[in-house]
Amino acid sequence: MAEVHVIGEIIGGSGFPSHDLYCKWAVHVDGSWKLLAGQKEGQTQVDNPQNEECAKWCHPIDLHFATKGLKGWPKFHFQVWHQDYYGRNEIYGYGYCHVPTSPGTHDVNCVTWRPTGTWREQIRTFFVGGAPQLKSSDVIYSGSDRYRLRTQAMGTVHLQLGVITRNFDKFGIEC
Repeated sequence: MAEVHVIGEIIGGSGFPSHDLYCKWAVHVDGSWKLLAGQKEGQTQVDNPQNEECAKWCHPIDLHFATKGLKGWPKFHFQVWHQDYYGRNEIYGYGYCHVPTSPGTHDVNCVTWRPTGTWREQIRTFFVGGAPQLKSSDVIYSGSDRYRLRTQAMGTVHLQLGVITRNFDKFGIEC
């Protein structure tokens, strides 16, 4: 079987409305992909940058996949959360990006968005907090029902990924 090894880190997040951010992440594959080693999901620590606009997470990623074809290439999906002074958590953004298909080191920027909801939910969010959330995280990367959502752009999650491919030519898989 052909293999893909992804080594890197979630560097941090920038462009969000306030600090005290953390990120939940997961990797999704379809088809004939199999995770051989590594964690399929994780969460960073909360970072509160005092004099910077970018939250630093430096969260390691080390994944090893085997596959029989390109269908269902791995993609990361993210949920960026804000933790307020009282320890309450509020969603600040959803996003996803594909693992680069070419071997080498890649700087990847994943833009995020969040649902705005109805005008009544927007007013409640403004005064009370607690923005609307997705019922299912599948909507983040599948796109099946995403066209019906009203959303607003949020910040960006920054990644640095090293991709190593092995035996793609031996099994007739062309990237």
